[in-house]
Amino acid sequence: QLQLVESGGGLVQPGGSLRLSCTVSGFTQANIAIGWFRQAPGKEREGLSCISHSGGSTIYADSVKGRFTISRDNAKNTVYLQMNSLKPEDTGTYYCARSPLSECYGMAPWRYYGWGQGTQVTVSS
Repeated sequence: QLQLVESGGGLVQPGGSLRLSCTVSGFTQANIAIGWFRQAPGKEREGLSCISHSGGSTIYADSVKGRFTISRDNAKNTVYLQMNSLKPEDTGTYYCARSPLSECYGMAPWRYYGWGQGTQVTVSS
């Protein structure tokens, strides 16, 4: 059964860092691209980053480029999102989801499925 579980969220001060994890089961993670998404209160879900099946290709939204880094360890069936220089506007619920493809073709949420429950990130002093 397809399942993605996010973890690693929490409360952090502006300028701080967090590393999120997305652990997958029920399918072969190494064959597909995985994306990270964020939904802030009152806003639509937005795509932040995607990593190809091999990890050789990544894409980022302009809002996080240079601050967030996506990576994966297929041996551990886990995709990570390292978040540095966090800002209050990064606050939201963070989700991972799988693409039906092995490469990243955009980050529009409708392209992805298998959504987990999300992990909350709050950036506040």
